[in-house]
Amino acid sequence: MKRKYFICLLILSFIKVHSQNTIDEALQKYNTHEVPYLKVGEAIDNKDYLFLDARRKEEYDVSHIENANFVGTSKLNSEEMSNFAPDKNSPIIVYCSIGVRSEKTAKQLLEAGYTNVYNLYGGIFEWINQGHPIVDNLGNKTDKVHAFSKYWGKFLTKGKKVY
Repeated sequence: MKRKYFICLLILSFIKVHSQNTIDEALQKYNTHEVPYLKVGEAIDNKDYLFLDARRKEEYDVSHIENANFVGTSKLNSEEMSNFAPDKNSPIIVYCSIGVRSEKTAKQLLEAGYTNVYNLYGGIFEWINQGHPIVDNLGNKTDKVHAFSKYWGKFLTKGKKVY
């Protein structure tokens, strides 16, 4: 009996150590931190930022930050980048669900010579968790957000999850 208890305790400890329970823990595990983060409060305070959404199209269509441009998850080419931001000094915030996929896109921009690029800390999930508005593909305010998956959806504490 003691052996079964020990094995269960060992398995539960392993699961606890290898699971992320907060956005910060997930970002620490999955990101390289080569792109500076910008907190939601800092992004809200400055309307000069260009927002780029680095999620899948179906996620963007459910909801996105108002006036954000969809760039998706694939590698950006130089023509696409110059369409969004012809000035390489433009302040740009890239976001995804929590900030993992957006780091890759933001890194592409930095490598292409953009100088003022940030990864939105906590992504659209943190934006919504802090009570900021989002819009659907028609530009109407919504409380629905694509939660990507059940695993990642645990980081979304407000709004209506869509899968």
